[in-house]
Amino acid sequence: MIYLDNGATSFPKPEPVRRAVAAAMDCCGNPGRGGYPAAMEAVRRIYDCRDAAAELFDCKPEQVVLTSSCTHGLNMAIQTLVKPGSRVVISGFEHNAVTRPLHALNAQVIVAGRRLFDPEDTLREWENALRQGAAAAVFTHVSNVFGYILPVEEMAELCRIYEVPFIVDAAQSAGSLPINFRAWSADFVAMPGHKGLLGPMGTGLLLCNRLPKPLLAGGTGSESQNQEMPDFLPDRGEPGTPNVAGAAGLAAGIRLVRRMGLSRIACREHQEAKRCAEGLKRLGFSVFSGEHQGGTVSFIPQMDCEEAAELLGKQGIAVRAGLHCAPLAHESAGTLKSGTVRVSFGPEATPEQSRAFLQAARKLL
Repeated sequence: MIYLDNGATSFPKPEPVRRAVAAAMDCCGNPGRGGYPAAMEAVRRIYDCRDAAAELFDCKPEQVVLTSSCTHGLNMAIQTLVKPGSRVVISGFEHNAVTRPLHALNAQVIVAGRRLFDPEDTLREWENALRQGAAAAVFTHVSNVFGYILPVEEMAELCRIYEVPFIVDAAQSAGSLPINFRAWSADFVAMPGHKGLLGPMGTGLLLCNRLPKPLLAGGTGSESQNQEMPDFLPDRGEPGTPNVAGAAGLAAGIRLVRRMGLSRIACREHQEAKRCAEGLKRLGFSVFSGEHQGGTVSFIPQMDCEEAAELLGKQGIAVRAGLHCAPLAHESAGTLKSGTVRVSFGPEATPEQSRAFLQAARKLL
């Protein structure tokens, strides 16, 4: 199988990640719930994950809250900053993990910047919206549908200028693009562990510059006499028994990403996405590509998108089709009715993968 669905999850998981998960299951107890060796080893594995993330993202280990997914982290962050009915500014390329929590809060959502691969338009519309005031802003680093890399540094600066607290969704960038938490001064940055960071499913990170509002209340192994959740990080955001094996695997994935190098990963993914886009255009498909693009490219075949993805799957090519849980992004690009077929490369992207995909895509004609 030629796996080109890294926007959904990395696959297969690297051997060091699988070994780390198995080893944690063999030797770890419940962290913070005892002083015996197995419990202390679990504490060490959890801290190792925080420490690895802190080094990669330029933050303190205690600012790293372990979550079950990027969606989990985004919900925690949004509920911290947004009150029911609040005015919130978002980009035109947000995932349902952002828009659905805002809808549940009946927030007044202002969509700013809807032109693909046009950072000037994004920034112009972003500033216009922020100038009118907002309780919070939420924006993705990279569109999960089209691979558009938004100008996050400048968007963050505008949020600071207009004193609007903000959240960055790094679901498609963590592990391939630099994320400098200290420089961004974001209130929160949420990310999955299982995509670009190469960790297991069921893992995620929320980088915090303020105390988050807990989604759940329960045991933390600290301040057991207090019936309120602890008022310090990371305990406040981590009730219940943590996913120790998942954290161990995620730490191994983060270390592997650091050894490979973000610039090398980003270069390989971008090169193959560009090669793929150019090949699709030569074949006559409608392709969404531009200068500010990561390792993801979407196209519209001359048939139903789901049918096209199924035909590619029968040829051993794994891609995703439809709306990709991001109808707002499709609305911005004018593809809400048709959807797209998405090709998303990973850190081991090769020209051979692109050639195999393009050969299979010919048969869609």
